[in-house]
Amino acid sequence: MSVELEVTRTGPLALVEDLGRLGSSGIGVGRSGAADRGALRLANRALANDEGAAAVEVTFGGLEVTPVGGDAWICLTGAPAPVTVAGRDAGPYAVVLVREGETVRVGTPPVGLRSYLAVRGGVDVTAVLGSRSRDVLAGLGPEPLAPGDRLPVGPAPRDFPGVEAVPPPSLGGEVLLRAVRGPRDAWVADADLLVSTAWTASERTNRVGMRLAGGTVPHVDGDRQLPSEGACRGAVQVPPSGEPVLFLADHPVTGGYPVVAVVVDDDVDRAAQVRPGQPVRLTWVPAP
Repeated sequence: MSVELEVTRTGPLALVEDLGRLGSSGIGVGRSGAADRGALRLANRALANDEGAAAVEVTFGGLEVTPVGGDAWICLTGAPAPVTVAGRDAGPYAVVLVREGETVRVGTPPVGLRSYLAVRGGVDVTAVLGSRSRDVLAGLGPEPLAPGDRLPVGPAPRDFPGVEAVPPPSLGGEVLLRAVRGPRDAWVADADLLVSTAWTASERTNRVGMRLAGGTVPHVDGDRQLPSEGACRGAVQVPPSGEPVLFLADHPVTGGYPVVAVVVDDDVDRAAQVRPGQPVRLTWVPAP
């Protein structure tokens, strides 16, 4: 019998995610994948998995899983939620052995938003278009986790974990995101408002995008229409309301509002950890 993780609680949202599906934008399917790709890669490296192995993305804690059919090695990265195994403190960012029948509980992280619970061997659910990721906008991939679900664990890799723990990130406080101007910055009256305004993350934030509140970036001509064009992770789109939206993992493939800036790809991982109400600033950097 192969090992499975039995889900007993999910918290606000728990999804299976890997590094996403590539090469499908031509048929209207975005990449999706982990909102914080760096955190997923780190958890997998700690367990000697392939960096792209699927794991569970846990939004704001609350997940409970129990291995059945055998023992499991786990590691939780991203938002540093407290972790207990059979009631014992295990901690985030540690490589932990969980015996069959012991329950892993992921608490509420003090900072950050999304944690990644990886298991040695990876979560081996059925792939859709080459990925095990859930795309919440397109409705593709495995359904959001629910109590009673069982997640199959793949075969253990040949290599063994070489560390007992990995360093946690610095989260919380004001988040500074680097951005490149354009390509449609001429469509707004003053693109520099993006970097001079003290923004906060709106409550209207999910895996599709983070809306910024605290000011507006007015259009030059509110009646002018832009034909739909390709969109990318990190794009900062400004709708007629003037409130910018930063596209995250499950962004649409195309968009009809002007993209006035693009956040550096590495910083989009950091943006994925921003909570509603947390302060955000942008700063210009030269195009590569």
